[in-house]
Amino acid sequence: MAIPGLALKKENGIREKWQGLSEKEAQKRYEKYGPNILQEKKKISALKIFMEQFSDFMVLILLAATAVSIFMGEMTEAVTIIVIVVINAVLGFVQEYRTEKTMEALKELAAPTAKVMRDGKPVEIAAEEIVPGDLIILETGDRIPADAVLVESNNLFVDESLLTGESVPVEKFSDRDTTGSEKSSVYMGTNVTRGRGKAVVCSTGMMTEMGKIAGMIQDIEEEETPLQKRLDHLGKYIVFGCLIICAIVSLTGIIRGENLFTMLLAGISLAVAAVPEGLPAIVTIALALGVQRMLKKKALVRKLPAVETLGCATVICSDKTGTLTENKMTVRKMYTEDYVEVRGGSLSSKGEFISGFGIIDVKKKENLRLALEIGVLCNNAVMRKVKSSKQEKWELSGDPTEAALLVSGAKGGIFQEEINKEYKRIDEIPFDSERKCMSVICRNRKGESFVFTKGAADVIIEKCTKIYTSGGIVPLDEVKKKRILKINDDMAKEALRVLGLAYKRINRYSNFKEAESELVFVGLTGMIDPPRKEALNAVKKCNLAGIKPIMITGDHKITAYAIARELNICQEGDRVLTGKELEEMSDSKLQALVDEVAVYARVSPKHKLRIVKALKKKGHIVAMTGDGVNDAPAVKEADIGVSMGITGTDVTKEASSMVLMDDNFASIVSAIEEGRIIYSNIRKFIRYMLSCNIGEVLTMFLGMLMGLPLPLLPIQILWVNLVTDGLPAIALGLEPAEKDIMMRPPRGAKESVFSRGLLNLILFRGVIIGLSTLVVFISILKFSGDVSTARTAAFVTLVITQLIHVFECKSERKNIFEVPLFNNIPLVLAVICSLIMIIGVVYHPFFQKIFRTVALGHNEWVLIGGFSALGPVIASFFKANAKYIRRR
Repeated sequence: MAIPGLALKKENGIREKWQGLSEKEAQKRYEKYGPNILQEKKKISALKIFMEQFSDFMVLILLAATAVSIFMGEMTEAVTIIVIVVINAVLGFVQEYRTEKTMEALKELAAPTAKVMRDGKPVEIAAEEIVPGDLIILETGDRIPADAVLVESNNLFVDESLLTGESVPVEKFSDRDTTGSEKSSVYMGTNVTRGRGKAVVCSTGMMTEMGKIAGMIQDIEEEETPLQKRLDHLGKYIVFGCLIICAIVSLTGIIRGENLFTMLLAGISLAVAAVPEGLPAIVTIALALGVQRMLKKKALVRKLPAVETLGCATVICSDKTGTLTENKMTVRKMYTEDYVEVRGGSLSSKGEFISGFGIIDVKKKENLRLALEIGVLCNNAVMRKVKSSKQEKWELSGDPTEAALLVSGAKGGIFQEEINKEYKRIDEIPFDSERKCMSVICRNRKGESFVFTKGAADVIIEKCTKIYTSGGIVPLDEVKKKRILKINDDMAKEALRVLGLAYKRINRYSNFKEAESELVFVGLTGMIDPPRKEALNAVKKCNLAGIKPIMITGDHKITAYAIARELNICQEGDRVLTGKELEEMSDSKLQALVDEVAVYARVSPKHKLRIVKALKKKGHIVAMTGDGVNDAPAVKEADIGVSMGITGTDVTKEASSMVLMDDNFASIVSAIEEGRIIYSNIRKFIRYMLSCNIGEVLTMFLGMLMGLPLPLLPIQILWVNLVTDGLPAIALGLEPAEKDIMMRPPRGAKESVFSRGLLNLILFRGVIIGLSTLVVFISILKFSGDVSTARTAAFVTLVITQLIHVFECKSERKNIFEVPLFNNIPLVLAVICSLIMIIGVVYHPFFQKIFRTVALGHNEWVLIGGFSALGPVIASFFKANAKYIRRR
């Protein structure tokens, strides 16, 4: 492995002290070596996005027709068509450009971070800011941000399958001489699967072994969503049908003696207006807008198809700690020989230890003091005092459980900084989900070595053969074990997370298993992580929405059940399964029981995959949360994989579809609600556009079949397309949620976009729009005999009926008289803007010449108003009758 940074390390003395770089030195190197990123593909320029708006087949035909208009001397019409095409292109460009910018913003948010030593202190920075010579801190689950050489290693294993293809993690060792051997080298893009370490960065960016391989986590997928593919497929059928109808209209007019060019242009214009070529693009716009709204609600969507899937979710499998709870653990109760209540805040070193006899002096209670010492020593969290003139303030970093132990120790006068001077750590056996415990080996000033262990009470008790009492160390028999386990259960019933604490003096040990055997039991410590207030409301929303929340935790069964009951996750008749019961259960039996289980306790990450598979086989659409490396397979298997933004590892984030920026269960529910809103708004788009298009095609088709003059001129058809399919259609994408959106059952994953009667609504309303326009045209033509007046009235009727219909599309369940008309201000403004435009076209002399319109009188407006209002009245009547029949 090439080590271009090695000379730098030697020359700055890092090799000797390994304290990392100063901010000043890091800045110099950043300027010299540049950002730690892989070269990206060339971005699509704004000009290219704009030019692509003119590449549509229909637009090209229209531009060809414009050229013919210019050749035949129809300059006014030609210029107007070009203006309309350009305005449409600008609208399309603005939306696509916004979507592109949104995706870029999401990529930045999804970019990984890294922990480094700067100015002798650990800090978290963006991975791209890493420079050669930086000292990086590696922990289980981290994605290695650059090529580096290990200078400190503790049971460190790295998954290098990304580079080598070998699936088995490789053990790594520190190399103080930084010789660059394979065993001491770690590479950009690989993942730490176990242990901890520190490494000096040798190469960054394109100089790393990763080279030109694109970083997985930095690529947000932009493939078409299933809905876009379905609509694209549907669009092709609609195009084919519309082209046939438009050809019939054109041929009928030509046979009847209409002007050849006018009829050809009418056919082309009608095709442009009728074909919903923008449907897939509109879906992208709706999804992009929804993703932006989700981001405001602390949910970062990494894969667009997940937005669609969110609306189908029937089950949310959630971790307890930090997601359903606050993740601010506080020790509330301890047990050594008797119960001790611990008082004080979660971030304060001031507190009291109280037993039945009053306040305890920790210095005089040896077993309690030893228990607190074990909690502080067997710990990787950090507690620092922050200078403040007003009050004592502590800053905690690290695992919340370990942070709570540091705070409880400080309340007893045992501070991390002081005890670390007394005991020097010489080795560590890290916590893992299989062993459910952690041990450290320390040597005191006298040269004596000790193992200090903490972990799940039932696991620790099995490793102990003796117990520490006020009368000395005595054998731990079965009677004492049962009593301790009973106390553990009693504490767990109070929703306390209980840890066992043990130790032993050692001379030497040959392996970790030997070090953690024949321990001396010291005590239990019980801490609580209270449920999030917002999680309670989120669970209530889930129950109303037909979504089942399931809690998955490594905590004790009784603790998990207590929290689940408090959050209303556990209902009457729901079961609680433990990891042990899962181990003894076949896949078929689990599948049969899975619908009855609300809580999985004492489970390891490997069980999550079985749970997801069992739920999916039962037909559920599953959202699964995860944060650790071992959660990644389950997160990837789930229909909606959700990783934690704060505690989640890069591996899990990479496997997920969505990242919770605040690790909050309520944010998942908000994202599901947003997913439902997006899908609902897409259906509103489709309903509005297709109804309007059917109305336009029907007006022209029936008019020509009945032998009438052309009801609408080509330029008028294009104008209708711009006015109605432009601003109002886009504004529908901003429609807020209907009040009952989370009171409906989840939709089926394979459900057609036209399901639940949408196709009938589209056809019914399209026919009414077409017939209303045609009746107005025929009526005025018959009574006035003036084609221009009749055509102008039909033109205005078509626009106004569509602008009224946009308000009907606000809800599929309610009619226009039941929906709130002013809760979407952009839509109201879009409609007002469109009305001003149509009035200008009808009454302004300049536009009258272009669009061949005439000023309408009082009688025409009464007729237009009457037939425009008729549609909603008829639709409301049929909807009311349908509701009555359903109720009957």
